[in-house]
Amino acid sequence: MTIQEASSQLKELESRLSAYQHALGLISYDGATTAPDGTAANRAHSMGILSRELYLISTGEETVRLLEYLDENKDALNEKQRREVYLLLKDIRYMQKIPMEEYVAYETLLVEADDVWHKAKEENDFASFEPYLQQIFDTTRRFALYAAPDKDPYDYWLNEFEPGLDRRKCDAFFAEIRSHIVPLLAKVLKKPQIDDSLLFGHFPEEAQEALSFELMELMGLDLSHVGLSTTEHPFTTSLGSHFDVRITTNYDVSNVASSLYSVVHEGGHALYDSGSADDLAYTVLDGGVSMGIHESQSRFYENLIGRSLPYIRLIFPKLQKHFPEQLGAATAEAFWKAVNKAQPSLIRTEADELTYCLHVMVRYELEKQVMAGKLAVHDLPSAWNALYKEYLGVDVPDDTRGVLQDSHWSGGAIGYFPSYALGSAYGAQFLARMKDSVDVDGCLARGDFSPINEWNREHIWQYGCLYEPGTLLERVLGGPFDPSYFTRYLEEKYTLIYDL
Repeated sequence: MTIQEASSQLKELESRLSAYQHALGLISYDGATTAPDGTAANRAHSMGILSRELYLISTGEETVRLLEYLDENKDALNEKQRREVYLLLKDIRYMQKIPMEEYVAYETLLVEADDVWHKAKEENDFASFEPYLQQIFDTTRRFALYAAPDKDPYDYWLNEFEPGLDRRKCDAFFAEIRSHIVPLLAKVLKKPQIDDSLLFGHFPEEAQEALSFELMELMGLDLSHVGLSTTEHPFTTSLGSHFDVRITTNYDVSNVASSLYSVVHEGGHALYDSGSADDLAYTVLDGGVSMGIHESQSRFYENLIGRSLPYIRLIFPKLQKHFPEQLGAATAEAFWKAVNKAQPSLIRTEADELTYCLHVMVRYELEKQVMAGKLAVHDLPSAWNALYKEYLGVDVPDDTRGVLQDSHWSGGAIGYFPSYALGSAYGAQFLARMKDSVDVDGCLARGDFSPINEWNREHIWQYGCLYEPGTLLERVLGGPFDPSYFTRYLEEKYTLIYDL
């Protein structure tokens, strides 16, 4: 076999893998959006078969021989090909350590667990979800030990979502930002509270949907390649390649800000996913490199841009157009203060920027304890409620608004949550770097996102998974990641809003 022949086979292999992942993604997306009740077993059947085929292709002798040949001859490959081979071998060596029947059973479990979670959340019934969650935690711990027997299981999964991350780094990061957030929040809570009543009332779903599409177009999403649907817990997914990206939202007719910021958040994910260079399509390099970098983009557009005064001034006429009775007499400045009100609350996805990371810390502490065997899954609701009281000072009235509020655990995403806080901090440093060459406020005043998006595309999006997150951060920032950019941003913002 020649290098040229092997390179051609590599391209064909990745094309096949992306097709299977496309099919699996479509089934999963359908289950979370429009699939009728009672169809989970049907989806689980199909996903089990497809997962088995994907496993066999990925770990098959022919695939392994091809990739090992390319790895042995990596000096003859270009940078992109070397990275593809590295990532494919990494995934294959992981899968080889997982017995096929266990791998397929777990994929089937996740389909069933997601269906049960939706019902459990709606009915405030943690007991019905508990056995599935127990299996998910048990399996993720077991798989981690299969893959890296000498490594702490939770460290393994933290690193999978954000390469280079472990509990030690996470603990230090959270301690640093908490040391700034807690005293800042205490100062804010001593000030007269902002009146945010204009956010609440009756905002018809049809008008919110029309606004959603306008906001997507405004932020530069190509609606011929990015779709919008509804689901219980909003998410973004790429189907097969960056040419087909779907975002979801959930319309709350009593709260105009809920879906608005969900759409902008998921739109940030979609910009990143759809911004990969076209020559990465149908390869393992297509899409975001880590969840921390991914959340940097979603949180960047949702908060750093979306909750800024220039952005609110830009979109407020649209809001008044769609909701003239509710917002016709209001001002952009009043709306800006309302959507930035800092107040301890129950729901992570609707939390303000200042308290948001405290919500993430609750989940991190609970995951860490369960994975270490120090907390039983059965006791998660009471432990959740205790930490919400300790960290945010709020009483959790039920599991629907407590331990059942997020979809991540039902999808097996143990170790994902710290990415949200890291992403917020990455985004603040990206914005500071961007402002060296882009008049961000001027762009928003003109309603022109193209310079902002082009900066992100040039420095982040186009590379997909070509670089490790740490390498990408160094390239973009010209130095190491520094969380003080984020804490300084919060201190400056909330000092202005609350006149501290």
